[in-house]
Amino acid sequence: MENIPSQIPFDGLKIVLYGPESTGKSTLASQLSDHYKEPKVAEFARDFLQEKFDDNGHTCNYEDIMPIAIGQRLVENAASQRATKILFCDTDILETYVYSMAYFAKAPQQLVTALKESSYEHYLLLDVDTPWTPDNLRDKPNERKQMFDRFEEALNDFGSSYTKISGLGEQRLENAIAAIDQLL
Repeated sequence: MENIPSQIPFDGLKIVLYGPESTGKSTLASQLSDHYKEPKVAEFARDFLQEKFDDNGHTCNYEDIMPIAIGQRLVENAASQRATKILFCDTDILETYVYSMAYFAKAPQQLVTALKESSYEHYLLLDVDTPWTPDNLRDKPNERKQMFDRFEEALNDFGSSYTKISGLGEQRLENAIAAIDQLL
């Protein structure tokens, strides 16, 4: 099995959009990228798992955790070479860890080690106050609060700095901008 690459050094702020499914991470990452004129890192797992589902109707299994973590780190490293002051990450490998624990009650040791060696300035933990939007990969509409709690617990377990972001539409964006502006 291939190793999770180390992070490429980046002198600016790495901000992670983080939280349960259907909380607007991708939308907010794009909005923040546009607002600050800085690149965003796409969520690797979404495309990876959608392709798997389209090919054979299967969703994530434990053997997918490492390829997802490796892919996420590779797209992050590529995007960090284009950023100047802020890099917006639409999830990171901590998100992969939370889902591994939620679905399989375990996580690869290499993932845990990579998390301990990772550096992000701040996480925006997106609240579950948005409407849940179904798709063929999302499967926890009735467990949103429990998943939110898992995500917050992981931030605390790994000693990560974070701000909880709530609000709908423009208010959610404004709350995120306010949190980021305090870091600049």
